[in-house]
Amino acid sequence: MSRLWLRSLARAGRAQQIQASKLLKSLLTKPKAKAQAKPKTKIKAKPKSSAILRKRPKIAKSARATAALRNLDADAISSLPSGIWLTSFYSSLADSAILPVRRMTYCLYLPDQYSAHAARLNQNNHENKTLRPLIVMLHGCEQSATEFALGSRMNQLAGKKGVAVLYPQQALRAHPNRCWKWYDAATQEGGGDVQMIIGMIKKITQKYPIDTTRIYLCGISAGAAMADIVALNHPDLFAAIGLHSGPMFGAGHSKIGAYGVMQHGASHRVGAAITEVLHRTPAFPSMPTLLIQGMSDTIVRPINQSQLIQQTFLLNRLTADSARAVARQPASAAGSLKAANAYEVHDFYLGKKLLLRSTQIASLGHAWSGGNASLPFNSASGPDASKMMLDFFSLHSRINTLNT
Repeated sequence: MSRLWLRSLARAGRAQQIQASKLLKSLLTKPKAKAQAKPKTKIKAKPKSSAILRKRPKIAKSARATAALRNLDADAISSLPSGIWLTSFYSSLADSAILPVRRMTYCLYLPDQYSAHAARLNQNNHENKTLRPLIVMLHGCEQSATEFALGSRMNQLAGKKGVAVLYPQQALRAHPNRCWKWYDAATQEGGGDVQMIIGMIKKITQKYPIDTTRIYLCGISAGAAMADIVALNHPDLFAAIGLHSGPMFGAGHSKIGAYGVMQHGASHRVGAAITEVLHRTPAFPSMPTLLIQGMSDTIVRPINQSQLIQQTFLLNRLTADSARAVARQPASAAGSLKAANAYEVHDFYLGKKLLLRSTQIASLGHAWSGGNASLPFNSASGPDASKMMLDFFSLHSRINTLNT
């Protein structure tokens, strides 16, 4: 935290000290996002045919998610993807390989053309099987796996491309707000939930016909920070990552410190944190990265994206000559069928390889861009972050990285 913030806290006296204490106790608990107003233009609902409803995947039960699903309009319901929605768990085992030590729930989406094929899969025979990409999605604080799936609408887009989507879910017993402990030093070095997520991914790739050269990792807020940590500790497993509204890597190390990072970044740790990663993994491969940031975000402020850009430069050996032309998209006109904020996209290459794409979205707060605004932490206004993730991931596979 800045000295200015500390001085103002001291001047506030006992009343504000109590208020600050409550704030830190509820660290990373994000305020309820207000649903943004929908465009006034009426959209004619698609017919809810029995075939469409039969194909709709079963949604994992959650009070808020169930309420949101019940409130979706007919057009949204008819656009839910067909396929299979599975809920299961991954357990780490004790040395005796008998007693479970830890357990983490996950949800898995398998599209129609993929799931029918996977159901016939003999786990001991992968010959003549069509392997499909896998996207791993890490939710933010106060979200569940189901809520993240519904809010981001990732399954709808992934289903059209035959991509499986895995949603690990932080346990309430691990954190009362389902926050990933990205600020914990041991976690940043590859411990804690990192091992659970990696174990879960390996379980899925062994059970289903996943293309292990096309595994992608992304998340929002605390989930973005956790995605960054997992990829930095296991770079050979992921072809690319996408970080939406995420804090910079390698700082915090306490709840108070995490709050400071979210608000002010941590300039003193930008280079040092990456140096530590490269020291642990001298042969670190390139890591293509997509960064998305709302410029009106007051929970994880834009300074974090600036520092993530610096860290990605260091990690991928990029230089000032890496930049390509900037793409700028104005906001949609008033009364447009689909609202969209103005945004800028900056691409950075090493040779012909796109290694960094940073996106700054004007007027976007702490929310998934282009998501389902009936759920917290989602903005109905575009651009569509899920589409941006899929488009970026489609450019990369691990076997085609620069160091292979």
